[in-house]
Amino acid sequence: MSEFPSATPLTSATLLQASDLANALRVELRKAVIGQDVVIDDVLTALIAGGHVLLEGVPGLGKTLLVRALARCFDGDFARIQFTPDLMPSDVTGHAVYDLHTEQFKLRKGPLFTHLLLADEINRAPAKTQAALLEAMQERQVTLEGEALPIGQPFMVLATQNPIEQEGTYPLPEAELDRFMLKIRMDYPDARQELDMVREVTRSSRADMLDIQPLRTVLQAADVLHLQQVATEMPLDEQVLDYAVRLARATRSWPGLTIGAGPRASIALVSGARARALLRGGEFVTPDDIKSCAMAVLRHRVRIAPELDIDGLDVDQVLKQLLDQIPAPRQ
Repeated sequence: MSEFPSATPLTSATLLQASDLANALRVELRKAVIGQDVVIDDVLTALIAGGHVLLEGVPGLGKTLLVRALARCFDGDFARIQFTPDLMPSDVTGHAVYDLHTEQFKLRKGPLFTHLLLADEINRAPAKTQAALLEAMQERQVTLEGEALPIGQPFMVLATQNPIEQEGTYPLPEAELDRFMLKIRMDYPDARQELDMVREVTRSSRADMLDIQPLRTVLQAADVLHLQQVATEMPLDEQVLDYAVRLARATRSWPGLTIGAGPRASIALVSGARARALLRGGEFVTPDDIKSCAMAVLRHRVRIAPELDIDGLDVDQVLKQLLDQIPAPRQ
């Protein structure tokens, strides 16, 4: 358990302390989620940057397990919403109920009022219910019966979804997609990692998943806020800032992309790179920090041309070409 002073100058010691805490969290998560080290780093990047995450992958890869493990390591409030076709917006945000004793309406807050929210299978619900998350994700508040109610900090939405090709799913509205800082794709583990996972799961008291009970609580809500503050103060050279903006702007005229990323992508690239620098124990942001989170920042904010889609190319392949061809500043 770590305790930070309320305000500390950004010194090498402060950076080292923050980096050690972030790495302790990473170590704990890797005990529960085997074979998804890149995904774990991406989720921690969003946590430190104060962003939201959309996790995409076929069933059974450990999306929900990862979020439950993060909640176990984080001593804050945690809530889970299982999105279904009949889920109503009020089931997410809350609603007013009539109290017979006082003969007045009282606001009953929904599961959105938490630190860490798991929106499980978010694309199983219709657009109207998905849109109920919009205000909370962007404004960190929920309006109930005309009253704006703030959500406690830190606040992070981790939404999981199955690929759109899966039956019974609804595409997320573009306005909501843009509010996710990162879209992370979970792939199948390699052979060795899958062997390790099967070995550990079959030793577990639960037959179908790893046990998260042994995981340690390594940080409090105040620690998360401190990590976020340290990340915002991470030194960033003007050339690296320019590189992030050039990447986002290039998507707007890149061959094969019909819709490019907006300014929110540039902001996410810089915030994500600062979090990456903190995670790796660096003292300043490098172009590689920008590049390492660029795919997750951009893939859900651009749209591939139909003719490329027909040819079998996907968004990641087009973005990889862009990242390879846009020159990065020399370090």
